Amino acid sequence: MSTLVKLTAVEGRLFLREPMAVIFGVVFPTILLLGMGAIPVLREPSPDFGGARFVEFWAPSALVLGLGILGVQHIPATIATYRENGILRRMSTTPVHPGKVLAAQLIVALAAAAAAAGLLVVAAWLVLDVPLPEHPWWFTLAFVVGYGALLAIGILIAAVTPNVRTANGFAMLAYMAFMFLGGVFLPRFTLPDVVVRIGDYTPPGVQALLDAWFGDTGAATAVGVETAGPPQLAQLAIMALIAVAAGAVAAKLFRWE
Repeated sequence: MSTLVKLTAVEGRLFLREPMAVIFGVVFPTILLLGMGAIPVLREPSPDFGGARFVEFWAPSALVLGLGILGVQHIPATIATYRENGILRRMSTTPVHPGKVLAAQLIVALAAAAAAAGLLVVAAWLVLDVPLPEHPWWFTLAFVVGYGALLAIGILIAAVTPNVRTANGFAMLAYMAFMFLGGVFLPRFTLPDVVVRIGDYTPPGVQALLDAWFGDTGAATAVGVETAGPPQLAQLAIMALIAVAAGAVAAKLFRWE
């Protein structure tokens, strides 16, 4: 068994032993969406959403909530804890390359996010009658690229912060910014147009998820997108660039202690 596989298996077991990460990162987005769906008025079609329902429009934002917790809160705190407790220093005396430590964290976080996305999409479909993604391949691509950018930023925070307190501080700032731009705190149709446009190109790309999920239905056009459908390639390209750049800098600046 390769070193990366062993590290990933260990990190996976450690993740499952953290009930807060599992609950808030994987399960809570679905619970929150279903809870909002229990409010009758939010299940009714609205002209504010092009004839769609609020639960449809807000579903990608609920997913963004979980991705943010996993990508920019859990990972920096975990790696900073390893560094502060001397675990990384002890690992530095072994042949393990720092890239493998980061890769194991990324694989576990990606698996957790995929579980969160699958749970939310299926539960929304079965319970709230939210349609399945109209463009599943585009949705998958938007999810992987957008979350990859988010993970890279989380890894970058983990790579440059010396202790848990600093990591949590930077992670919280990044998390609040991504949640605001992703429409978690305020529905995106209530935000200024310039803020909405910035959010279109900010990880994890809530508009790209919305476009791929609902295509040319009302939910996809609720924030003023004139032509809905698959995500714009410019959105995906910019987030892919963010992922590559942040990941490269993180690998370059990573320190064992």
